[in-house]
Amino acid sequence: MSNYRKGLTFLLAFTVATVALSAQVFQNAQITFSKLKEHVWVGETSDNCTMYIIEGSKKALLIDTGTRCDSLDKIVRKITSKPLEVVLTHGHHDHVGNIGYFGSVFMHKADLFMVQGYKGKVNFVDEGYVFDLGDRKIEVCHTPAHTPGSIILLDRANGDCYSGDAFGSNQVWLQLQPLSPITDYIKACKRMLAFIDNGIPRIYCGHYVYLKKPIGKEYMTKMLTLAEELKSGTAKDIKPFRSELPLAGYHGPLIASKEDIAIVYDPAILK
Repeated sequence: MSNYRKGLTFLLAFTVATVALSAQVFQNAQITFSKLKEHVWVGETSDNCTMYIIEGSKKALLIDTGTRCDSLDKIVRKITSKPLEVVLTHGHHDHVGNIGYFGSVFMHKADLFMVQGYKGKVNFVDEGYVFDLGDRKIEVCHTPAHTPGSIILLDRANGDCYSGDAFGSNQVWLQLQPLSPITDYIKACKRMLAFIDNGIPRIYCGHYVYLKKPIGKEYMTKMLTLAEELKSGTAKDIKPFRSELPLAGYHGPLIASKEDIAIVYDPAILK
């Protein structure tokens, strides 16, 4: 390779690394916050959990609180000084682990039993609730399946959905207690596909760290197809699910795969 080409390759690599680094607005051993787009930031914890900050002209919204993040409230204040509201996409610990840093949170009442030790105020949200941030409005859609109280958050004006674990990275978990029937997940997938067809093409999931990009119609179509195959008994690539995580459950969960996506499930959801 010529010196010119070597120099060009180095310059390109340096430029890419510099741009990636410049997107970071905060980093410590537990969490990195990066600018995702104008007035939207993504936080990725060291144990691969994700949270988002959306800033409007009047308020800011923190979506989920992750785990292993000391003084999360102070870190968020390094990014936005706007009055803050905190919403939980669902009640699992990897999404609510730092709610103690905040005096109040919003969540669906069906997952309240998962945050019983929380000392602050819990405000309930349901289908159609809107967080008015000023020039941004974030709408709640109730999508039970992963948990009874799972919600997704729609930024219709900007074409974005923040899904928590309702629609995961390459894998959705439907094996956790309390169980929901597979028909709940099929309904959720169909609703999301309708949102995509009506101007919300990007889904930022609850473990963005694994993807580093939004998911969209191709992903949702595959997930719907696999869920319907499970329901009809025609899914082919099924085997026992193994995980060292305590949330994996111990009731004989299975994993069904199709190309690059998978559904982890308890067979009881098919009855």
